[in-house]
Amino acid sequence: MNGTDVTIRTQQLNKLFSYGKRTALEDSRLEIIPCRFTQEEGAGEIREFQRGLHTADFCPVTDDCIQENNSFVYPVFAPERKERHEKAIILLHGLNERSWEKYLAWAEYLAWAAGKPVILFPIAFHMNRTPPQWSNPRAATPWAAKRRQAIEGLCNATFVNVALSDRISRQPLRFYASGRESAYNLCQLAGEIKTGRHPLFREDASVNLFAYSIGSLLSQVLLLANPGGLFSGARLFMFCGGSIFNHMDGNARDILDKEAFDRLQAYFNGDFLERRNLPAAFRNDSLEQAFKAMIRPEVMKGFRESFFEKACARIRAVSLKKDVVVPTAGIIKALGRASSVILEEVDFPYPYSHQTPFPLSPKIEAPLINNAFRTVFSRAAAFL
Repeated sequence: MNGTDVTIRTQQLNKLFSYGKRTALEDSRLEIIPCRFTQEEGAGEIREFQRGLHTADFCPVTDDCIQENNSFVYPVFAPERKERHEKAIILLHGLNERSWEKYLAWAEYLAWAAGKPVILFPIAFHMNRTPPQWSNPRAATPWAAKRRQAIEGLCNATFVNVALSDRISRQPLRFYASGRESAYNLCQLAGEIKTGRHPLFREDASVNLFAYSIGSLLSQVLLLANPGGLFSGARLFMFCGGSIFNHMDGNARDILDKEAFDRLQAYFNGDFLERRNLPAAFRNDSLEQAFKAMIRPEVMKGFRESFFEKACARIRAVSLKKDVVVPTAGIIKALGRASSVILEEVDFPYPYSHQTPFPLSPKIEAPLINNAFRTVFSRAAAFL
């Protein structure tokens, strides 16, 4: 595995990957195991929340009726063995992701190097948790064209981001609702693992987190809130993530268009923090408080920075110097003084971006990408 070409391996794994069958990976002595998840924890509260959110033209039903989001399959990269595993790593992805393609090599390397199963868990309404037409170019292109006609001078509106952009524009609170739903899902998953109800793990198995991009924000909220004490000892490794919310820039062709991102930032920096126009189902609990602490540097600063100082031994972060979506400065604002222990900024000797830190490009020498990849993931595997 150490000598693996990341580009070639990503392509190989993408051909092998299936949600529907167990797949043996002979090169790494791992297997990809599909597991079914049906959300139960917090389901009633989330459904009530979702019924009050404005629908989009391309999806006339309310969010609670989207069955793909309520019950779905997630893949696990696991070392081959007959006994149940004692440790788990949950891998969380970025915003507006529809495919695990770029993460397959990440998960394989982590599982191989750490010797632990890696669970690729989808955030609500991402990956395979949406109707297929949301990510179908033929279906989504007319929606994007309609949105560009409706909003003069709209920047970065594409068929790739139109489903998320339109849904966020109509109801920015949907971002929080989906994040809260994802937090409940992860608590349910961690609970299933720790109580021995998960078929792959024995009772009292440990759970750590590898988080990329917006998955890092979700992980930080989980650690800050620590519902039911499920994440008391959890380790977290963040890559291209960990920024305070109002320092992020998700205005990009493959994330959110400008109108949607501007509305998102305006809503959470204004109405949300000031508790204006919130639904009756809204609960002012530890999850909400943890999320609020991650919105602006000055909001609940003492609570946030005190936590990261106390937890700095079990959190690590790697940022990229040229990342404009989640800049290093925003991560420092979130972590405070603990950033000197937790955070390391690196730079790669080739053209990259937040969305494609390891480009699948024949124009870049393979050893450069492979070395950069191992720089990040060897550290993550050793820490987790």
